Amino acid sequence: MFYVPDGTEICGFYECEDCGERFLDIKVVPRMICPYCGEIPDMEIGPDEEMPETHEAAKLLQVVEGLENVEKMDGLLSLAITGGDCEWL
Repeated sequence: MFYVPDGTEICGFYECEDCGERFLDIKVVPRMICPYCGEIPDMEIGPDEEMPETHEAAKLLQVVEGLENVEKMDGLLSLAITGGDCEWL
């Protein structure tokens, strides 16, 4: 699972078009490589090799702003992924 660090005040809420996973990331960009199913290409190539292509399947759904909102979204995603632990409710 991917969490944002404590104290994060702005992050992006993403959904991968390939695997369907939803996650938060401190980077806020329109599209990015999915940390679950995507592979970050090795950009150190030799002179006879072709430049690898990146497949940015994760699409930005929402920008989450404010410390309280980021913590709430992080908790909700954790609850959805793990099935929840009712002790904190």
